[in-house]
Amino acid sequence: MTSQELFEKAQKYIPGGVNSPVRSFSSVGGDPVFISSAEGAVMTSSDGEEYLDFCGSWGPLILGHADPDVVAAVQSAAAEGLSFGTCSPREVEMAERLCSLCDGMERVRMVTSGTEATMTAIRLARGFTGRERVVKFAGCYHGHHDAMLVAAGSGLLTGGTPSSAGVPAGTTAAVSVLPYNDAAAVREFMHSMGGETAAIIVEPVAGNMGLVNPGKEYLQLLRDLCSEHGTVLIFDEVIAGFRQSCGTWGGSLGILADLTCLGKIIGGGMPIGAVGGKAVIMERLAPAGDVYQAGTLSGNPVALAAGLATLNKLKRENPYPRMAELCRTMAERVNFRAAELERPFHIAFLGGAFTPFFCSVPVTTLADAQACDTVAFGRFHGFMLKKGIYLPPSQFETAFFSAVHTDDDAGRLMDALLEWLDSGW
Repeated sequence: MTSQELFEKAQKYIPGGVNSPVRSFSSVGGDPVFISSAEGAVMTSSDGEEYLDFCGSWGPLILGHADPDVVAAVQSAAAEGLSFGTCSPREVEMAERLCSLCDGMERVRMVTSGTEATMTAIRLARGFTGRERVVKFAGCYHGHHDAMLVAAGSGLLTGGTPSSAGVPAGTTAAVSVLPYNDAAAVREFMHSMGGETAAIIVEPVAGNMGLVNPGKEYLQLLRDLCSEHGTVLIFDEVIAGFRQSCGTWGGSLGILADLTCLGKIIGGGMPIGAVGGKAVIMERLAPAGDVYQAGTLSGNPVALAAGLATLNKLKRENPYPRMAELCRTMAERVNFRAAELERPFHIAFLGGAFTPFFCSVPVTTLADAQACDTVAFGRFHGFMLKKGIYLPPSQFETAFFSAVHTDDDAGRLMDALLEWLDSGW
């Protein structure tokens, strides 16, 4: 069946025809592409079209699709059993690995998604401090649990929805939303409300309003304010973790959160999540403490096998410098051309991650991101698809180089971007 036929059939059985809203192509126009297989940096659609992929399953596939070592690990683990519902050796191995690779992580609890990780971290911070109020930042996305569906990014931002139906007002009453990357705003809030604030949760590099790097000084301010007021600092590194180095982004900056949420890369493409941090906080989780969290498939042996194979390969081969160089060379050349042509377009990048923004000024806040020309982005996305290049179908998401992208792949992406610029749109 073609992608169009599959989408028509899907809409009869699946709400909106998709199992995650941003896959619907609603913000870029047209019908979604259905992928039937993928290998390395290339995905093949149900229509038989090949796409050079810079989405990477929204971040997990830093080693590319169907990495041989990861696939072999999954096959071996699956042959031993898909799930036990008991403790298993890989849980211990993964916990030890994460604590050794992530600075300041003394204990870790495995879950099955990033949403579960952030939900657990917030509950844990409230239980540990005895306070209720939580601070989040506009445009940062921390999963789809009720408390965080206020001024969120990701699919909610793509769809122009500031919140969600079905969320009781009382659930978000103790959540304060501040502007991202605004030092004065968070300083003022904490000086007046810090004593009743359980946690500040933040993406240390935002990935769900497009790529926005607030910088070390801002993150250090959050650390200092939380330390001053006895507030738990939570870094949501579901996207950022293991993306720029074999560890956390906070750790690479020397800024240690009290709790860190992980996902995506640590599962190598399998469903996974984790929350880890200081032992004195983590030991409040049941059964050691009084904060309840549980999950039938938490620490799934097959997912852990994929994650361990991924982390082992990242540590052994260190693809980060090369990914960063490919991305930097591409972005700088395209940005130079956009400036020459005076086009309202630039590429934000950090390491091997990037976002093409349809605006004239660097994006440092949610307001900057929302000022981008999303209609132009939709046309751009369609143009890139015709060139056989798959980017995230949203202005407000982040694209990624992987370890298997080649110089030729980066050149192909750059040539398509330059052609788009030269076309006059």
